[in-house]
Amino acid sequence: MASRGETSDLEPQAIRAFTREILRDLRALERMLREGWIEEDTRRFGAEQELFLVGEGYRAAPLALKVLEHLGEEPFTTELALFNLEANLPPIHLAKDCFTRCQGELDRLLDRARTVAQAEGAEIVLAGTLPTLSKSDLTLEQMTPNPRYYTLDEALSRMRGGEYQLRVQGTDELILQHDSLMLESCNASCQVHLQVGAHEFARLYNISQLMVAPVLAASVNSPLLFGRRLWAETRIAIFQQSLDTRAATPYVRDLSPRVHFGDRWVKESVTELFQEDLARFKVLMAGTVEEDPFERLEAGQPPRLDALQLYNSTIYRWNRPCYGVSQGRPHLRIECRALPSGPSTVDEVANAAFWIGLVLGGTEAFGDPADRMDFSDVKSNFLAAARHGLNTGLRWVDGRTIAVRTLVLDTLLPLSRQGLLGAGVDDEEVDRYLGVIEGRVASGRTGSEWTLRSLGGMEGKGIRSEQLAALTASMIRNQKEVGLPVHRWEAASLDEAGGWTQSYLRVEQYMDTDPVTINEDEAIDLAAFVMDRERIRHIPVEDHDHRLVGVVSYRAFLRHLGERNDAPSAGVASIKEIMRTDPLTVAPDTPTLVALNLMKDRGVGCLPVVNDGKLVGLVTERNFLRIAHELLEERFRRE
Repeated sequence: MASRGETSDLEPQAIRAFTREILRDLRALERMLREGWIEEDTRRFGAEQELFLVGEGYRAAPLALKVLEHLGEEPFTTELALFNLEANLPPIHLAKDCFTRCQGELDRLLDRARTVAQAEGAEIVLAGTLPTLSKSDLTLEQMTPNPRYYTLDEALSRMRGGEYQLRVQGTDELILQHDSLMLESCNASCQVHLQVGAHEFARLYNISQLMVAPVLAASVNSPLLFGRRLWAETRIAIFQQSLDTRAATPYVRDLSPRVHFGDRWVKESVTELFQEDLARFKVLMAGTVEEDPFERLEAGQPPRLDALQLYNSTIYRWNRPCYGVSQGRPHLRIECRALPSGPSTVDEVANAAFWIGLVLGGTEAFGDPADRMDFSDVKSNFLAAARHGLNTGLRWVDGRTIAVRTLVLDTLLPLSRQGLLGAGVDDEEVDRYLGVIEGRVASGRTGSEWTLRSLGGMEGKGIRSEQLAALTASMIRNQKEVGLPVHRWEAASLDEAGGWTQSYLRVEQYMDTDPVTINEDEAIDLAAFVMDRERIRHIPVEDHDHRLVGVVSYRAFLRHLGERNDAPSAGVASIKEIMRTDPLTVAPDTPTLVALNLMKDRGVGCLPVVNDGKLVGLVTERNFLRIAHELLEERFRRE
C-alpha cells in the first residue's frame, strides 16, 4: 500500500524539515498579528457540503471520479472515498438576505451534481451517515486514488501500530475492527466557516466552544451505522475513533486524540491553538513548501502559510482555527465541523444561521465564558449532545443545569436573533431560518428522530436492508422534491425501497448478523438443546478467537444418535467430534445468485459468511423463503 502514496513524505528527515517550515509559518503568523495584517471588521461565512453517491439498491456508489469528470473540479472536489463528494460554497458577506443566497447557491450546486450523477445511474443524498453503508464498502479499492490519502493512511496506521478499533454504544452496540482510514468515510458533514478578526478571535472562539453543544443537539442527523441505532450524532464517535492514533500503554496516560474538542479556553490569540497542537500532536507527513513567508512579508505580500495549513488539516478540532488569503487580504476563520450533512438544505442553512448568530451574540450575553464555567463542563456538554440530541441536560453558565430544549427555545434563539440582526441580516431572513430551528426543537423532530421514527414504523415489515433502503430513498425524495425542513417530513415507508429485489443483491444485505454459535469444546447435548429451542438446523462453530472452525447440522446429530455408545464409561462427546470442519463459506459481498447456486450445487442448507477467517453472518434456506413468497405472490397476482 505504501508504494501507492508518497513514501518520501514519511521519512524522518523530510518530516523534520517540514516541521521547521511549520514553525517558521507560525512565527510569520505571530508577526502578522503584531503588525495588524489580519483583515478586521469584515463578516463573511462559507460552507463545505459533503455528500454521498448511491446507486443500485441505494447502496454506496464509487462514482466520484466519473461525476467530477463531467462537473469540473471547481467548486467540487473529491473526498477520501469514491462514494463521497464535496462542494465548496464561495464566501458570502453576512448581511441582508445572505442565508437565502447561500441556500440558493447550495441548491444550484446540488442540482448540478444530481443531474450528472443521474446520468451515471446514481443519486446524491445528504446524510450524516448513509443508512445503507456496509463495512464491505470501506475497502482500499474504494479509496480515492490520491497519493496524499494513501500517505495519510500509512502515517496514521504506523502511529496506531495496529488495526482501527471502533466501539459505539447506543440502543444497539457496534464493535468492529478495520484495517484502514476508510472508516472516516462513513461521515458526511456540512462545515460552516465564520470570518473573525484577530482582536476578537479568543472571545469568539470561546463562545463558539460554549455554543456548539446546543447547536449540535438541535441538528443531529446521524443515528445509524451499519444498521445499528447508536448515538443521536454517531458521526462524532466515528470520526474521533477512525482517526485516533493513540495506542494502549501499560500506564494511565492522558493522551489526546487527533480528533478532539480541546482541553482549555483560549486566552489571547489564535496562535495558542496552533502552539498547543504542535506540542501535543506529531507531524504525520511532510509536504511541498514553495514560498518563504518572511520574504513575502518583506515584499508587502501576505504569505499562504502552506506548511501550517497542511499540518492544521491533519488536526481535527470540532471548532478549528483557519487562516487564509482572500482577495489579497489575510484573514482568520472559525470552522464548525460538528454539524452533519442534511437532512435538507434549508435545515443546513438554518443550522449555520443559528450557530453564527450565537457566536456573534454570545459575548454580549455571557461575556467570556472562561470566567463563568469550567471548560470540562463545556466538553462534557458536547459529548452529551452527540449522544442524546434534544434529550440532553446541559451544565450551563454559573453552575446551572438545564434541558437543552428549554435553553434553545427560551434563551438561545432570541440570542442568535440578536446576533444576526446586529450583523445586518434582514428581519425576514432571521425569522425564516431561526423559525426552522424553533419548529424542529419545539416538535422534537430532528433528522435523527425522523430516521428512528421511520425505522420503528417499519418494524416487522420486510428485512432490515429494505428498511434502510427505504430510509435512503425517502431522504432523496424529500431533498429533491419536497423542499421542506425535516420536522415537516412524513415518515419513510417500506414501499419506497423499490421492492425486495433491491434488498437481495448481495449476501450482506439479508444475512443473519447475530447467528447462534457454539464453541468446538462444548457438549453435544448443549448444541442439541440450542437447536431445539431456537428451531434451527445449523449452528456455526467458533474457536475462542471467533474464527469459524466448523458447522454442526441436524443431520450430524442424527448420525451421532445412531452411532453413539450410551455406556457410562463413554463420556460426553464434544462438538468437534461431529462438526464438519470444511464448511462451504462465502464473503459478505457475494452476489445472491452465486450464493444460491453454491447451495444448490453443493447440497447445503446454510452458508457461513466469513471475513478474514471470522464469522460475520449466516445465510440459510430460511433467508430465501421471503423471496419465494414474493415471487409466487407476484406471479399469482399477474395471473
